Parts: sequence; structure tokens; C-alpha cells
Amino acid sequence: MSSQPQSITKQPSLLDALIPLFALILMLAAAVYLFSSDSSSGANQIALVLAACIAMIIGFKNGFSWNQMERGIVKSVGVATGALLILFSVGSLIGTWILAGTVPTMIYYGMTILDPQYFYSACCILCAIVAISIGSSWTVAGTLGIALIGIASAMGLDINITAGAIISGAYFGDKMSPMSDTTNLAPAVAGTDIFSHIKHMTWTTVPSIILALIGFTILGLTAEASPVKSELSQTLELLEQHYNVGAHLLIPLFVVLFLTNKKMPAFPTVIIGTLAGALCAVIFQFDNVVDYAQTPDLLPAVAVIKGIWIAMFDGYVANTGNIMLDNLLSRGGMSSMVTTVWLIICAMAFGGVMEVTGLLGRILQSILSLVTSTSSLIITTLGVCIGANVITADQYIAIVLPGRMLKMEYTNRKLAAVNLSRSLEDSATVTSPLVPWNTCGAFMASTLGVATIAYLPYAFFNLICPLISATYAYFNVKIEPLVEPVETPAVS
Repeated sequence: MSSQPQSITKQPSLLDALIPLFALILMLAAAVYLFSSDSSSGANQIALVLAACIAMIIGFKNGFSWNQMERGIVKSVGVATGALLILFSVGSLIGTWILAGTVPTMIYYGMTILDPQYFYSACCILCAIVAISIGSSWTVAGTLGIALIGIASAMGLDINITAGAIISGAYFGDKMSPMSDTTNLAPAVAGTDIFSHIKHMTWTTVPSIILALIGFTILGLTAEASPVKSELSQTLELLEQHYNVGAHLLIPLFVVLFLTNKKMPAFPTVIIGTLAGALCAVIFQFDNVVDYAQTPDLLPAVAVIKGIWIAMFDGYVANTGNIMLDNLLSRGGMSSMVTTVWLIICAMAFGGVMEVTGLLGRILQSILSLVTSTSSLIITTLGVCIGANVITADQYIAIVLPGRMLKMEYTNRKLAAVNLSRSLEDSATVTSPLVPWNTCGAFMASTLGVATIAYLPYAFFNLICPLISATYAYFNVKIEPLVEPVETPAVS
């Protein structure tokens, strides 16, 4: 019985591995130059696809078949399926929450409570507290985040700085929460327990968030004057006129926070939150929902279903008569996430080809050959994880792949596993929202409505944390040695 001959593949050279990477960097730079903050609306996707094609050509040269590379792409895109489902569901959640008055209510109360001078630091602290309690930076951005962006816009504050503050607080809280998936994944990959991991992380995360808060406080105190009281009063009156504002409309928010705290998976949690918003819309904003359907010939019950349906798939379009407020509240729907999903699929396809053809592994292998000391090992870990975020476009891969490859090196150098787990989080987790085509960067940009490039300079925590981690490594501060188990003498 004859068997199908196996294709013979050869290991790629370093030049092979670098060609598609440098091609991607050049094309992405050109996309940003030509299209600026709109580069993620199509230009970046083309760059990623063309770079994947270049990697495929090198794969063919090295003996890889189309089927092998296609399987790599499918596997890589499959990793992002959960993120894509969450993206679509968050789009629906935003649409129904605006229609229900949940987001307008959060904006209304936020405008009356938050002091403009301390708004940025307050955003960071609030998001950090909630993220610690629920362990999800995405949930924080998709709920509190959109309201805080709305408050900042209504107060005349910088939404780019606000987005940076939201992301800084959300990722600090996510990292320090034992309920976070990445906070569980990093120690599992490194070979340590979660509470030792969190304790070791405090040495880098706490100074980072303190410095971030100082930065946000300075920006708040030096910010330009917010709108005069008459303008704020007008915005509050418009919200009262077009929505039945009240604390009861925060029920969908508390439903999501409760389910997240109970460790329900993100996708069903967001779907239930969306349905809770739809129910509140029917009960408390009935006339608005019927009007939004724009079908006077339908029965009211049918018009309500249509209005909710439109908000879920195409978002909400506000018509308050105030341009600023209309722009603020016209958003959401699954359709608003299509461009982001397109970007993620293209990025994961590129990462899949790079991994299955061995090009990514070859780059990592060359980088590891430069390791000569403990400090260089940790700094290399930080750099490799950041690079993996850029190349593979997924924070989970950026944690698992370098973690697996570097684990033995840490053991050989008599370094405790917490050093590796902390390095993975200080780089792979916190820098993921800083890459426009990464699943996290794409999610934050779409959800908050602020381009990644625009909020990146203000994501202070995410920028500072890797630098502090690298500084600790360079000066050999808080680097834990591997404690060998004590052998108990046998009792005769």
C-alpha cells in the first residue's frame, strides 16, 4: 500500500525571516504616512495581506505546501475567533445601551460629578478599580470607557488623553486581578502560581500606575478651560429631553459587572448585557424605540422589535439637534466592527504564515543567541513579547510562544519562574493595545472611537511598565533567584 510522499521542508535563513517583516514595516509606515489615523480602515489590511503573500513565497521556496500554510492561517485566525465574537457583541451592546439611555445616563451623572481638572486621573482610577474587581480590560472599555469618552467630549476635554487614561487604568486592574485570563495564563506558561506572580508584579505595576497618575493629574491641571456652565447645562437638558435619565438605567451595567465577577465567559456576558439594554429600552424608552424604527404603519410592538434590531446590527443614530451630542451618541452596532474584524483577520493570517513556515521561530532563535546575562535575558524577553504582539497580532500568542521558548533558559540561569511570568505581562499584556492591528489595539480603537495612534502617547501605564521592568533588569533589582527544593534525608 503506497503512502503519499511527505514534502521536504528546510529551515529558513535569518534573511528569509526578515524579508516579510521588513516589508511589512515599510508598508505599514507608508500606510500611516499616506492615510494617517485612517490607515486601519483598509491600508493596514492590504499591507498585512501583501506581507503574508511575501512570507508564503518564501515558504514555497523552503518546501512548504499551500495546504500546510493554509492550515497555519486557519489555525491562527481560529485563535482570534473568540475576540471577533466579542467585538461583534460589543457593537450590539453599545447600540442598545445608547437606545436604552444607559450610556446617556452615565454621561449625565459623570458630567455632574467629575471635576474637569482631575478628570483624567479619575478615569484611570475608576477603570483600575473596576478592572481589578472583574478582571477584564475589554469589559471596562466597552462599558465605563464609552461613557467616559462621552463625558470628556461633552466637557470639552481631550478624548485622546481620556482614552489613554481608560486603557492605563483598565490594563493595570486587569494585570492585578486574579480573575484576569492573562494574569492566569502568564504564570501557567512560566510554571508558577498566580498569587506569587501578582505579588512579584507589584514591583513594576505600582510604580508605573503612580507615574501614570502623576502624568494624568498634570495634564488635567494644565488642560484648557472646559465649556462654560451654560453649555454644560444645555447638554444636560438635551439628555433629559431625549432620554428618561435615571439610576435605574444603569441596570445593564451592573448585570455585566455581576456576570463578569462570577467568571461567566465574555461573549455570553456581553450578549446578556445587550439583551438587558434592549429590555430597558422597551420598558423605559418605549417612545424613543418606536420613533427610531421610523415605521408608523407598523404596530407598536412590531416597531419596538425593529428599533431594537436596528440598534443591534447598525447602531444608534442620535437626533438631538446638537451636533456635538449627535456625534457622541451616534455609534454602535455589529456593522461598526466590520473594519476591525477585517484588520484582525488579515493580521492573524500574516502571523499564521510566519509561524507555520518557521520564520517567526527563526527570528526568536537569533534573538536568543544574543543573551549573555540575566539582565539581557529579561530585556530580551520584553523585546520578544513586544515583537510577537506586532507580528502575531494577539496577546495570548505573545505570552505563550515566547514563554514556552524561554522557560528553560530561565531555569538554566537559576532564575525563579516569577521573573519570566512578570516579564511576559510587563510586555505582551500591556503593549497589546498599542499595536493598531493587534486584537487588543483594534478592539480599543473601535470601542472607544479613538485611533490607536492617537491614544498611544497617552497610554502612560502601558508605555512606562515595560521601561520600569527593563530598568529593574539592567540594575538587577527585584530579580528572584531559583530556590532549589531542600531534600529531606531518608529515615532508616
